[in-house]
Amino acid sequence: MTKPIRYSSHLTFRLKRRDIPQKLPTEVFEKAKEYFYDIKTNHYIAVTKIVSKGKEREMMVVFDVDEIIELITIHPLKRGQKESRVKFGRWIGVREKEW
Repeated sequence: MTKPIRYSSHLTFRLKRRDIPQKLPTEVFEKAKEYFYDIKTNHYIAVTKIVSKGKEREMMVVFDVDEIIELITIHPLKRGQKESRVKFGRWIGVREKEW
């Protein structure tokens, strides 16, 4: 059974501020092709490619897992950002859907 998903107040603010569709963070989380653990922030990261505003880009959602899954924030990844964070050990790959 899947845990319930909740949006943080920060994420809700960012969605309004950046004019991001309300369902996009959940879609990114659920359709993610890669998951990481960020050792600097102690949060999980879900990454997948999406089409946003006519462009295909990698999008990341930061989240925590406890009794629920709390989506914290969302933003597009810059070119090479994911690869750099993995290469230098900040992001560690995790098995899909460990939660």
